[in-house]
Formats: sequence, C-alpha cells, structure tokens
Amino acid sequence: MTTEQEGRGPRFQSDEAIGEALTLLANAAQDRKPVTGWTHNFYRYPARFSPKFAAAAIGSFSRPGETVLDPYMGGGTVMVEGLVAGRKVVGNDLNSLAAFIAKVKTTALHTMEISAMKRWADREVSRFSYHRPSEQIAAYIDPLKTRNLSMARARFIKKAVAAALATIDNLPTRNAQDFARCVVLRVGQWALDGREKHTPLTDFRSKLTATAHEMLEALVILARRVQTTGGSATILNADASTLDQVSVFRDAGNRASLVLTSPPYPGVHVLYHRWQVDGRRETPAPYWIAGCKDGQGASYYNFGDRRESATDEYFRTSLMTLKAIRQVIRNDGYMIQMVAFNRPEEQLPRYLENMRAAGFTELPRTEASSAAQHSRIWREVPHRRWHAALNGKTHSANEVVLIHRPT
Repeated sequence: MTTEQEGRGPRFQSDEAIGEALTLLANAAQDRKPVTGWTHNFYRYPARFSPKFAAAAIGSFSRPGETVLDPYMGGGTVMVEGLVAGRKVVGNDLNSLAAFIAKVKTTALHTMEISAMKRWADREVSRFSYHRPSEQIAAYIDPLKTRNLSMARARFIKKAVAAALATIDNLPTRNAQDFARCVVLRVGQWALDGREKHTPLTDFRSKLTATAHEMLEALVILARRVQTTGGSATILNADASTLDQVSVFRDAGNRASLVLTSPPYPGVHVLYHRWQVDGRRETPAPYWIAGCKDGQGASYYNFGDRRESATDEYFRTSLMTLKAIRQVIRNDGYMIQMVAFNRPEEQLPRYLENMRAAGFTELPRTEASSAAQHSRIWREVPHRRWHAALNGKTHSANEVVLIHRPT
C-alpha cells in the first residue's frame, strides 16, 4: 500500500457514520458478561478487556485484510478477534507469558497433534501421581519459579503439576507441547491462584482431562473460522518502544490501520507475572508451567513500581512506546485504548499530553456530534484484583476509552 493510498481520507464519510461506530463501541465497552467464546478462556489473564469490545472496534475501525496492532496484547483478546474478522493481526508484549498464551490461542493444531493431545488427556493424565518418588520429577521443578509452592495448600499441587509436565515431552511437536502446557497452566491457575482450600489430586486430574478436550474443541472451531476469513497472526515478545524496528512493518503496506490496546495503567499495579497462594503469597509459577522467562518484577511490566515517585518513570516509558507506535500506524488509521488511572484528574491530562507529543490527536467532539454529544466512554470494572495506590481510595476500577488519530 502506498503513501498516497494511505492518504485517501477519513474512513467515515459522515458524522452519522462515526456516531454509529462510537455508539456500538460504547455499548460493547459497557458489556459485563463473562469472557467467553473462541479460545478466550485458555487462561484468565489479568486486566483483559472484553472480546465484544475488541470485535466492535475491529469491525468499525478497520477493514478485512488490513493490519491491526496490539502493542501490549496481554492474553491476546485482540489477536483472536482480529483473526476471526479476517485481519492481519500483530500482537506484542514485553511479558513472555503473554506471548506464550497468545501464541497457543492463535495456533491451529494438525490432525496428528490433536490425536496426540486426546491420547495425552485420556491416558497419560489419569496415570500421573504426586506420590511418585521426588527424584523422578525433580528435573521438572524449577526452585526459583516455584517459590511459595511449598506452603500447605500448594505443595501437593506443585508435585501434581510437575508430574503433568513430565508427560508433555512425549508429545510429537512443539505446538502440541505448548498446548499441553497451556492446559496445565489453566488448571494450575484454577487449583492455586487465590484458592482457599486444598485441591485434591483426583479433582486436578479430572479438571485437566476435561479442560484439554474443551480447549481442543475451541481451537478447532477457531481454526475452521480462520480458514474462511483468511486472518493471520504475528506474535512478538519485545519492548513496545522498538516496534518501529520490527521487520513486519518495514513494508509501508503492513502499517496498522488500527491500533487497539490496553496499555499498563499509571499508578495501577497489576500482577501480570504472579499468582497468589496460601494467604496472598506471590509465586512466579506461571512461568514455570509455561516454560517462559520472567522479567524484572512488577515494575518491568507496569512501566514503574508501586511507589508514587515512579509516576514520572511511567510517563517517560509510555512516551517512548507511543512514539514507536506512531511510526507503524497509517496516516488515516485509528488508535483506540482502554486505560485506567489511579488519579485521573492529574494523570489523564498528562497521558493525553503524551499522546499529543507522540503525534496523535484525540477524535474531535464535532466529528462525533451525532453520537449523543459524544464524550469519552467510561466503564466501571467490577472485581478487578489490582494492586493500586499506596494509600486511600483509588479510581482505578474505572476505565476510559481513548480514541486518537495520527496528527
């Protein structure tokens, strides 16, 4: 696609058209239904937004065959919905766990791999036991990544997970092995994360078998849909500030027509990298199960640590990533974000200034005048397990949708 083609003008030919798109987006943002469908439930990734919101944004602000970018993709919601809608989706995340999950959720398995997975679920899972001698499973236990799994309610599941991981090496391909790891990851999260009671081995094994079949069925359905839409996915595991150096964007024709994302939130610290076990003790067990490398603590994934003094660092890091994103978005594209703030009265204007400095302009109110005198879309998010603020009440359970265009 040439620069001239990029400059063909707005995608919406009237105020009514943009108004309808914004109304659809607002309704989707307010949706409170549980996350379901396709492969979205392969893992409960923190701070994910709804598939309905992602689908509404992709359907209204991009066209089939165009590139959609999520620079902070998390659990891959945009990736899945983009595939279903026939887009070329590029997803990036600094967190290797996010990249692992998104890859499994968007990678079809061949018939041979599916058959091997069914045999694993029906035969191997029923045989493993945490009563196996420790020396037989010691090689599958990472002492650093299993921290706090020796606590009372976790230690038996730790051995059960290790026994499950010991059976995965026999699967025929890396894709099949990664899929099995994701099954164990999902069931491990169910058995350990925030669990107040010990999970019996029989329940763990039954859950593994049922979950494997459920996830296989979901993946097959997604693969069939993608065959008809022609969608494609590219998964990156990099710092978002380097996106302008990625080979996929060197061709101007691959620039994103839509950037759809939920970036780290200023002053809001999400446990992207930990589970909580036995009285909220944190464990990096997800990286053990997925076979991924961990980063450098919460500040590594949140653009800053929990201290108020880290806010400046957040905005410095955010600006660098936004400048890189501006280099890979089309001149007639859109950037749609869902973001929350610990102190919105201070941080929202500062974030908007970052957007201006990076080369973006917020969607004018007049351009959306038919959408009930459009104002920003806000939504309240219930039951989010966010670690926000050091003191006092926060506003971090309220998210706002920001819509920008390149300047």
